[in-house]
Amino acid sequence: MSKTKQADGEIHEDQLLNFLVNRLDKEVPLSLANNAEITAEDIYEVLVGACADGTSVSTLCASSQNTPAANTILYHLRTKFEPDRLERVANTLLWKNLDELLPEQVEVCADLHLRPYYGDEDDTNGLFHSVAKRGTTSFHAYATLYARVKNKRYTLAVRRLEDGDTASSVLAEFLGVLDGLDTEVKVVYLDRGFYDSKCLTLLQAHDYTYVIPIIRWGETIQQELSEGWSRVIQHDLTGKLDGHS
Repeated sequence: MSKTKQADGEIHEDQLLNFLVNRLDKEVPLSLANNAEITAEDIYEVLVGACADGTSVSTLCASSQNTPAANTILYHLRTKFEPDRLERVANTLLWKNLDELLPEQVEVCADLHLRPYYGDEDDTNGLFHSVAKRGTTSFHAYATLYARVKNKRYTLAVRRLEDGDTASSVLAEFLGVLDGLDTEVKVVYLDRGFYDSKCLTLLQAHDYTYVIPIIRWGETIQQELSEGWSRVIQHDLTGKLDGHS
């Protein structure tokens, strides 16, 4: 009888952690001083673990054994990471072998994400500021573009948001990504954050079929939407794009 150990056909947590840490260390290497108390691998293990658990670095470090101090991890993340470079690397990796994964036609979705920031009010550089929501006006903000294929999600692009970014500027970049796909886009689904005149103008200019929730701004649209279902209505959404109404 052969004593060769066979693979069990499953991906285990430690295998996935090692794969992600090694890939991050290869694509986004961190240069630490020779006398540093931690390694780049330590930083990436905490970062991947926090992302997997949907928690913060501080919470993970406080609840885990044999984990470096949260302040040490956060210091290196803040001083060593270049967000723009990280975004470029991430999107490059997402596009690898993408043509082999997508069918001839796909549905795509664009979402805006705002994760509240409750830290030091004087330490909000690089964050996105918006109207008060969930007790804060500062957010870790990003947008995602992904394709839906047989109930699976294939992320096409991730975009970090900072002050000055708008929904239309993000959408313009995402539409450029879609224009570059070799596959046909059947429909674009967008969240309510993209509902404004500039975004709608861009969608029409790129000639994509789209579905987007309507925000009930003003008495007119509220009245129109309160009169029942299964009907066609016309509503003017006014705004300006490049100086034109």
